[in-house]
Amino acid sequence: MFVRTLEPAFSDTDALGHINNTRLPVWFEQGRTDLFRLFTPDLDPRNWRLILARFDVEFHAELFYGLPVEIRTYLTRLGNSSFTVTQQAWQAGRLAAQGDTVMVHFDHGSKQAIPITGGLRQALQEHMLESGEATS
Repeated sequence: MFVRTLEPAFSDTDALGHINNTRLPVWFEQGRTDLFRLFTPDLDPRNWRLILARFDVEFHAELFYGLPVEIRTYLTRLGNSSFTVTQQAWQAGRLAAQGDTVMVHFDHGSKQAIPITGGLRQALQEHMLESGEATS
């Protein structure tokens, strides 16, 4: 599992005084940076080998400005060329949001999915958890 702690910015809040729901997809993408490095170590977009096929976010509690947010990132499914990334946003010991993102290992030149094999597959397997295993 990858863990990244973020400090919400004042501009992340909305008129209701909590973190706006539009921030979570952005924070979850930021939380996937270490995962991205498995595919593209230098994060150079010219060598990018991923596409996002789907994402969803389920909200469990409000998030607030002034308290750090821990983003937990792990895999819950590893297929032939795609995988599901599950992420959680925790604040003050409470699960505030969880999301799933389906990513595809992709060759942008040929516009085709490519198999996940060898060392890359092994590295991804090291970050596999059962769904809900990271909820404590």
